[in-house]
Amino acid sequence: MIAYIIQVLLFQVLFLAVYDFFLSKETFHNYNRWYLLGTPMISFVLPVLKIPTFQKAIPQELMVYFPEIMLSPEKVIEQAAFYTETSVNYIRLIFLYGVVLFTLVFLFKLYKIFRLIYKNEIIQKIFYKLVLLPKQTTAFSFFHFIFLGKDISKEKQEDIIQHELIHSKQMHSLDLLFFEFLRIAMWFNPMIYFYQQRITLLHEYISDAEVVKTTEKHDYFNKLLSQTFQVENISFVNQFHKHSLIKKRITMMTKNKSKQIKKAKYLLLLPLLASMLFYTSCGVDKKTSTVIEVEEVIEEVVQIEEVYEDVPFAFVEEVPVLKKASTVIEVVEEVQVVEIEEVYEEVSFAVIEEVPVFPGCTGTRKEKSECLNKGIRRFVVKNFNADVSKGLPKGRKKIWIVFRIDENGNVTNINARAPHPKLKEEAMRVARLLPKMEPGKQLGKAVGMKYTLPISFTVE
Repeated sequence: MIAYIIQVLLFQVLFLAVYDFFLSKETFHNYNRWYLLGTPMISFVLPVLKIPTFQKAIPQELMVYFPEIMLSPEKVIEQAAFYTETSVNYIRLIFLYGVVLFTLVFLFKLYKIFRLIYKNEIIQKIFYKLVLLPKQTTAFSFFHFIFLGKDISKEKQEDIIQHELIHSKQMHSLDLLFFEFLRIAMWFNPMIYFYQQRITLLHEYISDAEVVKTTEKHDYFNKLLSQTFQVENISFVNQFHKHSLIKKRITMMTKNKSKQIKKAKYLLLLPLLASMLFYTSCGVDKKTSTVIEVEEVIEEVVQIEEVYEDVPFAFVEEVPVLKKASTVIEVVEEVQVVEIEEVYEEVSFAVIEEVPVFPGCTGTRKEKSECLNKGIRRFVVKNFNADVSKGLPKGRKKIWIVFRIDENGNVTNINARAPHPKLKEEAMRVARLLPKMEPGKQLGKAVGMKYTLPISFTVE
């Protein structure tokens, strides 16, 4: 989820950079309006799009990592209950608090608007409703309601109404409400505020451009400069007068109409979108190793003296006990890696089509993967010499075995990390004994995959 949010922010920064540097100074106001409304939505969709033709081949080394999260069958219940009853996801909690807070702020602003409508005199017109505000010089619009302070002089009221009527007819309030909802959903995203500022200014450009079609520009400038009104602190209403926007509005109105050839600037979107799609669709570089984390792992406590060949270990009701050593070997069972993108959203490439096949394994892709996991687990359990733990300090010991099933199905690149050289040596010895397998395949081509297998010891 964090990766998704970062990508959304990055795309919105790029979209706004294109707007500020290439589009904002042009007089194609309606095109710019759709640009500002469309690009935020595109930025939300792009991270989840995967274009097959853009996707690179799966990396040569795909590491499947299964973290240990359970120590024993008894503790499974304890940890699950503890997490359910007392664990708190603070990030999610903060996000929800923010959504609630910004929703309340939005509802309060909406309440202020409707309160003005129901408390004050309303004059019904053909295309709008005029709400007269006593003892105020406020002027703004919200959909087909135009709010006008009674203290504004009569000669200025008509100009204001004409200006606000354009906002009303073009449904500019709908644009502002759209960004209000985005602010609620992504209140932590600063780019939404920048978008809202730009769309507000663009609305004024659009209204000014329409008004000066029927009014002398010089007269309109003078009226604009001479009128100073109160400003409502409501972000989703169109205000007639904001001091911070006056200079920009006049500058835009004095510009010559942009030449049609300059519409070609909007073609900048094509390479920008293509690069974004390429970024979101492609996997990592072939030379890199990628770690896939699986959130849930099944762990079995195994106390071993002998493994019966004719009974699969996973179905033994009572496992044998090693009498000569007081060592408990815990082997983490690797979980089938299916639909990895549902388990770990930050993986940007598809799951390998054909997983490596352990000797004797058959069936569907899922069955082969489960058989591979169980086969490696049983092999390690059978061949690991527990006597190497003799003489070690009491307590829990952990070994990490890393190995690669290469393009030929051989187990290579074996390495291990352990709290004692004897444990490391034994772990690597067992890994070297693993049988040759059928390699994994992607698009019909054999590829290598890396695995990390954790083994836990409790020396008593």
